[in-house]
Amino acid sequence: MRRGLFDEACLPLETVLLFIAGMTVFIAGTLLFPVYAGVAPYYENGLYGLLLFFFALQTVMLGKTPFGELPVSNALLAVGVTIASIGIVTCFIPGIPNKLARWMLVLCLGPGGALLLLQMLFSKNKLRLWLRVKGALRPLPFACGAVYALSMLAGLLVLKPELLTGYGTAAAVLLYGAAILNLSRVLAVVYQEYPEASADAGDKGGLPFDKAMLMLTGVFMVLLGGLLVPVNLGLLPFSGSAQLGLLMIIFSVQMLAAGSTPIGAFPRSWLMAYLGTLFAGLGIVSCIVPDILVAPLTLLVGVLNILSGGLTLAKALPSLLKTRKMMPSVPVPSLLLRLYSTQIALGGLSVMFGSSMLAPGIIPGLLIGVILAANGGVLLYLMRLLLLLDALAESAGGTQPESDEQSVCS
Repeated sequence: MRRGLFDEACLPLETVLLFIAGMTVFIAGTLLFPVYAGVAPYYENGLYGLLLFFFALQTVMLGKTPFGELPVSNALLAVGVTIASIGIVTCFIPGIPNKLARWMLVLCLGPGGALLLLQMLFSKNKLRLWLRVKGALRPLPFACGAVYALSMLAGLLVLKPELLTGYGTAAAVLLYGAAILNLSRVLAVVYQEYPEASADAGDKGGLPFDKAMLMLTGVFMVLLGGLLVPVNLGLLPFSGSAQLGLLMIIFSVQMLAAGSTPIGAFPRSWLMAYLGTLFAGLGIVSCIVPDILVAPLTLLVGVLNILSGGLTLAKALPSLLKTRKMMPSVPVPSLLLRLYSTQIALGGLSVMFGSSMLAPGIIPGLLIGVILAANGGVLLYLMRLLLLLDALAESAGGTQPESDEQSVCS
């Protein structure tokens, strides 16, 4: 069946995360061939940090850890945020020892892959059920088994890089990426046939997708702003390439999973899915190969931030003024005023961040760090306000307000 660019693309969150993770590993394997041939640079911290960030996304958004699925809880959320933070810092700071990130990857890939394989083999609801039921479930054990087995090999290669030759390592990584991509394809078919099986953490009582993205983006910005202070003082090295790459990955997850872009929400179409895939590819390459895409991505991210901030201000300012005019005659919840004020602050900070990228030097480096940290803090505060509004709507017996990022496919 031919798909039109504007046809609906309902991609489950798990398949989106697996698809982008598979792209990351597949592109890394492809790039390792010229790296081992000595014709391309390679930023190991960028790849390690990016992989940890994907483990964090799965933990926070799906409740699925490298060692299996766990009940959604605040403790699990804290673990996910911690993994994301370590991944972000590993990406940003070149030249620092990456032993912690390396050992975390070894544990997630090696023992994690082995444990997932054992769970699949001996669980009543997995291998035996999948093989017994005809249809979309039949290929699932083979797709999962390939990923788990190659995950264990990848863990060994992270622990002992000399285990294979350079080209052998590149081929193994390439094969691992292909296996993850195949699993995402198989799961997409399964979830199309069994839509009730597709559930994120929000469906299980955890953070909904849009709130989880706000939280992780806020953590990203706070860490970025905090690190830029010692960077601008000459105390730490910094990878601007990996910073831009990770930001593009965040954009791509939102575009593929919800049709949400930095300049607003759009229908979840195949055009949006292709654009999200393009953003992911650019971000992955920027994280792994230092400096190759800094100029075009700086321009793109700068323009997107200015447009995003401008549009946010254009929407929030009239709403705030209108609400204030209503106050003498109509009681207005203070929560609503705080929400509009927060959006205005966020819009202003986004415009300043984008301007600093397009016109280097217009804002002092130390101040940029403060702006970014403030941007992250405002995002986290916005997430808290939205959660309070959701709770208020539920307690009033109304429907839970739906954000632009939470589009539901019929």
